[in-house]
Amino acid sequence: MRLSKRVEPVSNTRNIGKADMVYNDKLPKIEVDPQTYMVKADGELLTCEPATELPLAQRYFLF
Repeated sequence: MRLSKRVEPVSNTRNIGKADMVYNDKLPKIEVDPQTYMVKADGELLTCEPATELPLAQRYFLF
């Protein structure tokens, strides 16, 4: 194979966990209210606006 970057073997991947991630090491306490479906992470309410466009929603409908 002709690759532009050097290929190296990777080892010890089974012992890598969330705390080892440099930019993705947060483990917030998630709470979901079953009555209102409000979601909180570490006590802070999470909100999200509804999607205005759903790409690929119709093209790949299988059922």
